[in-house]
Amino acid sequence: MNEPANAPERLNGWLIVDKPAGRSSAHIVGRIKRLAGGQKVGHGGTLDPLATGVLPIAIGEATKTVAYVMHGTKAYRFTLKWGEARDTDDSEGKITETSDVRPSHSDIEAAFPEFVGEISQLPPKYSALKVAGQRAYALARADKPVTLQPRLVRIDSLSLLENDQDTATFDVICGKGTYIRALARDLALNLGTFGHVSALRRTAVGPFGEKAAISLDILESLVHSARLAAHVLPVEAPLADIPALELTESDAHRLRCGQVIAVKGADVETVRAVSGERLVALARIEMGHLKALRVFNL
Repeated sequence: MNEPANAPERLNGWLIVDKPAGRSSAHIVGRIKRLAGGQKVGHGGTLDPLATGVLPIAIGEATKTVAYVMHGTKAYRFTLKWGEARDTDDSEGKITETSDVRPSHSDIEAAFPEFVGEISQLPPKYSALKVAGQRAYALARADKPVTLQPRLVRIDSLSLLENDQDTATFDVICGKGTYIRALARDLALNLGTFGHVSALRRTAVGPFGEKAAISLDILESLVHSARLAAHVLPVEAPLADIPALELTESDAHRLRCGQVIAVKGADVETVRAVSGERLVALARIEMGHLKALRVFNL
């Protein structure tokens, strides 16, 4: 039976949004879900309402690749306001402590080795992490105790762009789970003062950068999935670093049906099984056999 002419186009792929300040990630995900006719939609790493920048949204079959974006490297530019600690570690919170100490450019850069590499970081109490089944920020807003444990995060690089009397601006490249608010807080404490994030922009998530992002104005001008489709990147966009394995159409069909395919070559943890230009599955080669991990209906 044919679909009605006005049925929304089925979309599969990634939409990269340049999130403005003041809008929640959930608001943008909801808008895209409506445009996509209720298809499954996910994101490749949420942003706080205060933050701006790259927000990757997975639509349809692309939701099966979200983990590859979530675990990817992220890049941020942030501004640290010196001399004020806030309970949220950003400008939306209440001032809890103040200091007249203002570090010099050279002092700031001298502290960087303590914050690059694998470091221990205590997440902000106003975070989405769960404590005894409840979100930490919900407990904090209710003035209930929030006990979070330090965890290891990875910071690949940290650079100082400018520093004046009251603020400094930095670029950071980091791994999954890094809180920039915690980084700013701890850097200030290391330098003998207090500090919080007054501006935060994510400039890249995995393979997705600012050049691929569309503005919220453009997103809100789209009225149906056909227009949305013009901005959607392929499902396999975040999988470029995974080696490809070409299959015949018959083997591709068998793999989609859950069968194991005999192949030659050494064991490989993950490959992109493709047939022509179509992504068939993410699969693993073990002892001469190809086994599907994730099958794509494209």
